[in-house]
Amino acid sequence: MQATSRSFVANARQAMADPTLMKAMGNIKAGFQDKRRATVAKLPEFEALRDRGRAIKDHTLAHLDYYLERYAAAVEASGGHVHWARTAQEAREIILALCREAGARTVTKGKSMVAEEIALNHHLETNGIQPVETDLGEYIIQLRNEPPSHIIAPAVHLTKEQVADTFRANHTHLAADRPLVEPRAMMDEARQELRARFLAADVGITGANFLVAETGSSIIVTNEGNGDLTQLLPRTHIVLASIEKVVPTFEDASAILRLLARSATGQEYSAYTTISTGPRRPGDKDGPEAYHVVLLDNGRSAMLGTEFQDMLRCIRCSACMNHCPVYHSVGGHAYGWVYPGPMGAVLTPTLIGIEEAGHLPNASTFCGRCESVCPMKIPLPKMMRHWRERQFDRGLTPATVRSGLGVWAFFAQRPGLYRLAARVGAAVLGRLGRSRGRFTSLPLAGGWTRTRDMPAPAGRTFQDLWRERRGQ
Repeated sequence: MQATSRSFVANARQAMADPTLMKAMGNIKAGFQDKRRATVAKLPEFEALRDRGRAIKDHTLAHLDYYLERYAAAVEASGGHVHWARTAQEAREIILALCREAGARTVTKGKSMVAEEIALNHHLETNGIQPVETDLGEYIIQLRNEPPSHIIAPAVHLTKEQVADTFRANHTHLAADRPLVEPRAMMDEARQELRARFLAADVGITGANFLVAETGSSIIVTNEGNGDLTQLLPRTHIVLASIEKVVPTFEDASAILRLLARSATGQEYSAYTTISTGPRRPGDKDGPEAYHVVLLDNGRSAMLGTEFQDMLRCIRCSACMNHCPVYHSVGGHAYGWVYPGPMGAVLTPTLIGIEEAGHLPNASTFCGRCESVCPMKIPLPKMMRHWRERQFDRGLTPATVRSGLGVWAFFAQRPGLYRLAARVGAAVLGRLGRSRGRFTSLPLAGGWTRTRDMPAPAGRTFQDLWRERRGQ
């Protein structure tokens, strides 16, 4: 996926001017926020589970080398093979070689954001192998030749009318006058189209929500069952996962699973929780003949021991973006790369550079909702501030912002002068805005007043009012 994060401002303006996108984004509150709130309210120990989940991930990250080696040894002991990929390019080449070894012409894929991160589909297609996305949302956007706009609901930016139009444009062998009004009809059609693909696939590729060190198992959670068909029917199963997905034990994975679905979709558990451990054994009725795990670093190990290490606790539930007012206003594509929303505002600069993604840490109101709903208690606003500081230190912040901060710093370092300037500003603006109570335009505040009015100050500073009240 070609990054366009550098064009975030233009992307956002274009998104907000799209009425169809705005209609689709309006479904997020009922589809995610309300369901999460209701499900979490039914679990009294939810906050205690958040603490436990954070502790599990912190412990694992502190001993990541040990648990990765233990996981790899367990995979090998079960008859599988582990491949280490330092970069996206290495991961692509490893997977292509495995597909060629299997003689693959068609590959079915379960939903995987890491596969999007390394642009796997494009690489396979370029080398004569057809990847088929089997998650319904991923299947829809693959037909449309679009990237996902959300990490668990990749087609959330589309309306059902757009999906119907997409199916009619691509499934031309079906009756043109078939009814495609109800979501069930569209799901049935996708199931019919994908069934033959599952049976024909030579290789199945899945991601992993968790990698269990004690057994060498991979765990995926889905609501459609496509992940099961992807890893059970083909001769070869390839698991593609980033290194931070490892957890020590099944008990640890079980604890975090209680957080995952509630935070993501408002379910107690996803419909399918599927565990894979190695290839088919004698006596097994199904399963792949070969089992491979590709472990991707791609910048993760460089985050260890830094102010961004906490980001590696992320379990990709999407709760942060589901509650983010900026994401709701612009959608996922505006962020310009694989990971949107608050988690993307932290992770994307880490993976593709602050020079390319410098707008993203600034695309936040710092309302704190992302951190408050994150099941792993990741301090997302704090890390966005760290990126802003790095951006400023490297001279990447726009000149107008740097000069404005310089003026503010001059006054902030001189408390007496700061208070005097604040009194004068509050008094002048309070008098000028007394008649209407607001300003429709102001010098140096055009970015605000272009889209909203600026409330007029009361005429006195907060410090003066506070001092007066304390005196009384």
